[in-house]
Amino acid sequence: MVSESVKSLWQQQIEGFKAHLLLERAMAHNTIEAYLRDVGKLWEYVQLQQIDSSPGQLQTADLTHFILWINELGLGERSQARLLSALKTFYKYLLLEDQLDSDPTELLEGPRLARRIPDVLSYDEIQAMLSAIDLSTPHGVRNRAMLETLYACGLRVSELTNLRLSHLFLDIGFVKVIGKGDKERIVPIGEEAIKHIRLYMEGVRRVLPRIRKEAENIVFLNRRGSRLTRVMVFLVVKECATQAGIGKQVSPHTFRHSFATHLIEGGADLKAVQDMLGHESILTTEIYTHLDTDYLRETIMQYHPRNRKRIGW
Repeated sequence: MVSESVKSLWQQQIEGFKAHLLLERAMAHNTIEAYLRDVGKLWEYVQLQQIDSSPGQLQTADLTHFILWINELGLGERSQARLLSALKTFYKYLLLEDQLDSDPTELLEGPRLARRIPDVLSYDEIQAMLSAIDLSTPHGVRNRAMLETLYACGLRVSELTNLRLSHLFLDIGFVKVIGKGDKERIVPIGEEAIKHIRLYMEGVRRVLPRIRKEAENIVFLNRRGSRLTRVMVFLVVKECATQAGIGKQVSPHTFRHSFATHLIEGGADLKAVQDMLGHESILTTEIYTHLDTDYLRETIMQYHPRNRKRIGW
């Protein structure tokens, strides 16, 4: 548990950092906001890990664990580099203010500390891939629904191929996902993905000549009425990337990382993103199971790029 005195110190020092950036560094407004968001991520991490330490009491090891944790959530390397720059600037400010004796970020390295993650697609690249799909064909309608679902929910490819009809709660905007180790989680799903799932269900899946018994409860099927393989989903994603003229190495997992990165960079709460990813942190074996579904849905509706236009962005 983080004590009230430590909470107060964090708030004071972040406010002081904001004034420092504005008045002494004369940074642009957007840069200041980005730096404050990044330092805010460290404060979120401290609370989630229940570290009862002020900024000046954190050690290099604590900050290294934070960088690793951020990487595991899916934040891209470029964004991690910017976050590291924000942390170094924050701690230089604390040194100037005599809040600490030495700078714990001096030996802190960037994304090289963590495993390499796949390329992250921009929202425009995601949109280009989705738009490249030919909706005049049954498999095109299915593929659009699949990719919309991957991006809307941040699913692993195995979670997509195993998605069940009985786990769709589209009328209230949620799906139940069976993740690694058969762990269940509830994930909000946006209206664009819901629309395309319904188009696929009514126009394609419902009129398949035959559905194999073992696939009757599976959402996405091939033309023979069987569950899709992981390889087929990989091929679909790669074909869409080629048609959209995207030169990056794109896989279904790229959609998962893009989902996480776009939410985090947009300002979404880290715990909410971790809950939606169903991610087991490298720093803890705890999985968040008691989810506030209203809060998760609010996060998706406010920060996911496919939903921003609906709230006036």
